[in-house]
Amino acid sequence: MNNLNSILLEGNMMKDPLLRSTPKGISICTFSLASNRYFRRETGFEKEVGFFDIETNGKLAEACYDTGKKGRGCRVVGRLKQDRWVDNENKQCSKVFIVAEHVEFRPVSRSTGEYTEEELSDPAVTSEFSPEEEVIDEAVIEEVPREVAVA
Repeated sequence: MNNLNSILLEGNMMKDPLLRSTPKGISICTFSLASNRYFRRETGFEKEVGFFDIETNGKLAEACYDTGKKGRGCRVVGRLKQDRWVDNENKQCSKVFIVAEHVEFRPVSRSTGEYTEEELSDPAVTSEFSPEEEVIDEAVIEEVPREVAVA
């Protein structure tokens, strides 16, 4: 039996995405989402905000880099991944993040640059993750400057 590792998350990008490239030329895009959760307390409703790191690979990474922007709403479907390492002081470290396999962006009004209720009901951009793009040599990952990355 396979274990289940799946996540669905909606939120807003906290800052512009970052595009990097592996030595083999595979694109990797990283960004963070802020996701709000509202819940009821005796005193009324309260808001809890979660912050999540997202990583995309290959063509999906390039699409997220081109389309994503600080404040833009998006929906991410993916899986959790944990990186573990030992730092310079011999201390065990780990980080959990989301590897996106599907990303949808909320549309932006062409006239005002703002979101409308009608636009929020229908995602404008959809890109799919391809499993063959998953093979990444994580030994060296280079940043790609924004000017160079947009071709």
